[in-house]
Amino acid sequence: MIDQTQVETLYDCDVIDNKGEKIGSVKQVWLEDGTGTPMWAEVHTGLFGMKESFVPIQQGQVAGGAITVPVAKEQVKDAPSVHTSGNHMSDEEQEALCRHYGLIPKAKTGEHDRLDGRRGRGDAAEVTLSEEKLDVGTRKVEEGRVRLVKHTVTEQRNVTVPVTHEEVRVVREPAQGGTGRAFADEQAEVTLHREEPVVRKHTEAVERVRLEKDAVTEQKSVKGEVRKERVEVERDDEPRGRR
Repeated sequence: MIDQTQVETLYDCDVIDNKGEKIGSVKQVWLEDGTGTPMWAEVHTGLFGMKESFVPIQQGQVAGGAITVPVAKEQVKDAPSVHTSGNHMSDEEQEALCRHYGLIPKAKTGEHDRLDGRRGRGDAAEVTLSEEKLDVGTRKVEEGRVRLVKHTVTEQRNVTVPVTHEEVRVVREPAQGGTGRAFADEQAEVTLHREEPVVRKHTEAVERVRLEKDAVTEQKSVKGEVRKERVEVERDDEPRGRR
């Protein structure tokens, strides 16, 4: 017998009849109102799984990811259609199914709740928790500019250069024979020379200066606030001070 603890394992299980033939797969599970006992499985049948049929599972056996039920596949195909409303099955609809499968209907207890198989959980309620994450990256921004500026300055340079000048020196020596006129005025002269510094300028390239960039990696800490969601369980029958 299938009990409430097995409800979560029933969704999308194959349903096998009493002859070992596959009927279809479970898409919805219906529980008995009040007790929560699994009563019916809404099974997709047919060639493309487009038909929905109700199969009694309270006497079924779960093993190997499949449910074996004590009814024949032909019975399921001929089962009466149930038009549910508001996720409930009326007592009249359940009685019609019981008569078809030869089951003894239980005492009327009101409408029977259904569990939504598409969520893959029994009668559980759930909420989705979210939280924010920090996505840290980098972007290139302009920090400053560096430029080379060439301008002209004037400075004094003292350079020592050797210069030569001529000086006169009187040399006296004995005369050799009569080579000059006696008692006549005469003069002799020599031209003196000297060197003087001459300054000329020329331009030549002495150095090349350029700017190059180097990438330097360093570690920086980044702080940011993120939000996350937490869940608390509250019960209506529990005093607020004990929650």
